[in-house]
Amino acid sequence: MTAKLSHDCRLYLITPPRLDDLAAFGRTLAGALDAGDVAALQIRLKDAPDDVIAAAVEVLGIIARSRDVAVILNDRPDLAAKLGCDGVHVGQSDATCAEARRIMGKDAMIGVTCHDSRHLAMEAAEAGADYVAFGAFFPTTTKEVTARADPEILSIWQETMSLPCVAIGGITAENAAGLAAAGADFLAVSAGVWAHPQGAAAAVQALEAAIAAGMTSR
Repeated sequence: MTAKLSHDCRLYLITPPRLDDLAAFGRTLAGALDAGDVAALQIRLKDAPDDVIAAAVEVLGIIARSRDVAVILNDRPDLAAKLGCDGVHVGQSDATCAEARRIMGKDAMIGVTCHDSRHLAMEAAEAGADYVAFGAFFPTTTKEVTARADPEILSIWQETMSLPCVAIGGITAENAAGLAAAGADFLAVSAGVWAHPQGAAAAVQALEAAIAAGMTSR
């Protein structure tokens, strides 16, 4: 996947916050991507040095792109552009959507964190974002939660806007179906895959089954 994100409900994987063994994680990632339909991989290494992020993009990017999975970098449009990523995801305290677009170019995918706010999402849409992300929907230890979103925001967004929406925050195979049913175009998952007791590949398969169950009730 190298162009715009589609509107089907699909998985969007986010790396763990640290990758102490990049080669080992690469093997885990390959197994996860081979286990099901994954649209995108966000490389999210908060506070890591640029050279560490660059190494991760190089190694993981090859694995992802060989499987038609978009490579998105968190926070850093400058580094994303330099490293040739397919897109960038920015938070409300990072670069603006307009700045990210200027740096990344017209063909890059720009995603924006919008917490539990349709107002922020509308602003992102007007600024030219390719998708908006709502959450957190469930408790998560992956990042500090500043807002809790209700699945209803996905339904309202789906009914009124054509721009894809991503659900994020504490998503697992046990709770994914409801978000797919509510209207999420993508489910962003981190610990729900990498910390799964049966392994990442099994997690992807379970998440796909949950998505399919949720989609039947839309």
